[in-house]
Amino acid sequence: MASEEITKRRNIMAINISNRKPNNSARDRSHALNTHNRRQKLNLQVVRLEDGRRVRITTKEKRTLLKDVKNVEEKVAVEE
Repeated sequence: MASEEITKRRNIMAINISNRKPNNSARDRSHALNTHNRRQKLNLQVVRLEDGRRVRITTKEKRTLLKDVKNVEEKVAVEE
């Protein structure tokens, strides 16, 4: 029973919770100096939350979350 439940959990895909849009303002330039617009996609990372859910967030959001957690831990350590 337990092994079936674990396999079901592993097959769940990560949920995309980011509201950010790709950047359309980047330009490629060839050696002949021709330009054309290209799309910069977001750097999405899969992160496991404390409750076990997997979510897909951007690297920038992930860094911000980790910094917030670190600041809270430092404040708790200073208070003790």
